[in-house]
Amino acid sequence: MAAPPAGLEDAELREAQRDYLDFLDDEEDQGIYQSKVRDVISDNQYRLIVSINDLRRKNEKRANRLLSNAFEELVAFQRALKDFVASIDATYSKQYEEFYIGLEGSFGSKHVTPRTLTSCFLGCMVCVEGIVTKCSLVRPKIVRSVHYCPATKKTIERRYTDMTTLEAFPSSSVYPTKDEENNPLETEFGLSVYKDHQTVTIQEMPEKAPAGQLPRSVDIVLDDDLVDRVKPGDRIQVIGTYRCLPGKKGGYTSGTFRTILIACHVKQMSKEVRPLYSASDVAKIKRFSKSRSKDVFDQLSRSLAPSIHGHEYIKKAILCMLLGGVEKVLENGSRIRGDINILLIGDPSVAKSQLLRYVLSTAPRAIPTTGRGSSGVGLTAAVTTDQETGERRLEAGAMVLADRGVVCIDEFDKMSDIDRTAIHEVMEQGRVTIAKAGIHARLNARCSVLAAANPVYGRYDQYKTPMENIGLQDSLLSRFDLLFIVLDQMDPEHDREISDHVLRMHRYRGPGEQDGDAMPLGSAIEILATDDPNVVQEEDQELQVYEKHDNLLHGPRRHKEKIVSMEFMRKYIHVAKIIKPVLTQESANYIAEEYSRLRSQDQISSDIARTSPVTARTLETLIRLSTAHAKARMNKTIDLQDAEAAVELVQFAYFKKVLEKEKKRKKQAEDDTETEEEEEPEVGERRKKRRKKARPGDQEAKEGESYDPYDFSDTEEEMPEVQAHTPKTPEPAETGGSQKSELADSRLKAFKAGLLEVFRAAHAQSVGLKSLMESINRDNPDPFSAAEVKVALERMQDDNQIMMSDDIIFLI
Repeated sequence: MAAPPAGLEDAELREAQRDYLDFLDDEEDQGIYQSKVRDVISDNQYRLIVSINDLRRKNEKRANRLLSNAFEELVAFQRALKDFVASIDATYSKQYEEFYIGLEGSFGSKHVTPRTLTSCFLGCMVCVEGIVTKCSLVRPKIVRSVHYCPATKKTIERRYTDMTTLEAFPSSSVYPTKDEENNPLETEFGLSVYKDHQTVTIQEMPEKAPAGQLPRSVDIVLDDDLVDRVKPGDRIQVIGTYRCLPGKKGGYTSGTFRTILIACHVKQMSKEVRPLYSASDVAKIKRFSKSRSKDVFDQLSRSLAPSIHGHEYIKKAILCMLLGGVEKVLENGSRIRGDINILLIGDPSVAKSQLLRYVLSTAPRAIPTTGRGSSGVGLTAAVTTDQETGERRLEAGAMVLADRGVVCIDEFDKMSDIDRTAIHEVMEQGRVTIAKAGIHARLNARCSVLAAANPVYGRYDQYKTPMENIGLQDSLLSRFDLLFIVLDQMDPEHDREISDHVLRMHRYRGPGEQDGDAMPLGSAIEILATDDPNVVQEEDQELQVYEKHDNLLHGPRRHKEKIVSMEFMRKYIHVAKIIKPVLTQESANYIAEEYSRLRSQDQISSDIARTSPVTARTLETLIRLSTAHAKARMNKTIDLQDAEAAVELVQFAYFKKVLEKEKKRKKQAEDDTETEEEEEPEVGERRKKRRKKARPGDQEAKEGESYDPYDFSDTEEEMPEVQAHTPKTPEPAETGGSQKSELADSRLKAFKAGLLEVFRAAHAQSVGLKSLMESINRDNPDPFSAAEVKVALERMQDDNQIMMSDDIIFLI
């Protein structure tokens, strides 16, 4: 078939140009694109975004031609745009050599993924969506060079085109240095024209890849104003023309071609870092923060991850981390960080990873990593070699990408020590310093770290101290503001609540689902357009402060507890982070006093096992947590209640219990003991009933506190409850009885320590009474008598610490 004459092609091009000019000049219609072009001129831009749906409604033939024959049609469209801009503002049209068209809307069968982008789409306009995996550096590409010849006093101009330009055929890439008469030429760089150029690789989304196959990728070419729009990890939609470039091998063109997508528009799919606010949203946020009927901080923390039961203190800490403290850069150059770092260590199946996943969906900028799948340079920054130029360049790691955000590191214990030390500088200084391969650079990495790890032995070993179970260096632990040990305890009441909660989650169906419906086999219905209709509906809807109560989702008991919706939570945190509260003198004095008490508690009370060292960084932790608590209330000053909440969090994280509450409970237990001593001693059956009744009370007093059944020292304060059952001599004086109880308590404490050593040495859950007597009295200057051992074992059995049967002692 003979090629059509050039004149016919020019006639078709002019006709297409007229059609596009008629489409843009819509003053008689609604004037949408005329106002858009005026906005482009006022914003000093040169790219107009056109909806293919509007073009399809007005001129369906031209829209279909644009999708199937993109190169010629886009050239005509861009020429029509330049003519239209010239008709509105002639001087502005001369500022730029070219004006560009970007497309959006519904692409139908041309909406593809890197896997379905095949040869049939070559030369077509397509929309590809995926995840950015690699970005090259932004480099200038020469468009027009101007050369001056001093000998002839003439100026020579040369244009350059390649396979990525739409209009002309590729020109020679030879740069002129001499004219026809071999006179040397000087390049006039000020008159030459350059444009920015960047290559990006996007990969198929993992949820859309077929099972058992690796995701595929495609290269994208970005020019001019489209460069630096995306970074690795972003989910984007790219609209552009698909074409192939000839591949050269050994100087000869080979039969295999490299395909690229020349982008005309790039659209972000990932969630916005800055959410949109309406006037009613701001009013609701203010009203919520000023309400006196409820504790705002408490309600927000309860609404964090409502699908997870319990973990009240951990949720409070995560809320503080999302809000953050106030960063300060002093005049001498030192920086006091405002980011709060949290480490969760505990047994498997205690919802550590689920909490991390909730933070990923709530925080404005959050980057997920795992300990085994990330190295030290992957977290900070790596020096790589550019494939195009062969130059060394820096590639940002996860913590640099999460600047002013949160890094969630799961399986933190699986990282090697060398990789773990790489994040020391980031966690305290908030920056990464690189000095390798001739590159010396400092990168900002001001991010909070939320890490989850398992203990050294997989599960928490009750025979070892918390520091031995954690197995991390003190230098790293001191950089974590809060360290929580989450244990999988056996408590029938608590287990029943968890099982009810989990079963309700499985029975719950969303608002649009019917009970008994079959679940879809594949993924959700793919929307073959750049605009998601669901998002538009959400924008039109009014912001809901509270979630609607559902018995299956929230449980019948929590009917009065209102749960804040995730959308409101996200906007509230974004607004609250802006506030910078100031420390008052009263709260400063309280924090200083509590810090010194924590230090003395750490030194004096050896029987209270701490989870992390109390250092000077702990003082900064108290300030950061109290600042975050004040931000949650949207208060401009840090009051005493903020400082008290911060101290309570730190005490729970460091000692696994709140010390202030322990004192109150001790007084209450002593009062109960006095009333019990006034009553006549009853038989063992009534004692068991009383102990069963006391259990739920203890559980309420220890809300959020993890009970350690093997740590005998923790129950010293609960001893008054049991003292009524120890055998007493019939002495009339009260002083004598109290002296004897003190002596018995000290002997009991020594016996517990000896018993723990016997169990630890035997590595067993049971030991015989005879061997226990021999082991506990060996090398003991003050041996225990058989009567003392019997009394001590009875008291420990009453405390549910051991069980005796046929002269064999079992650890419970």
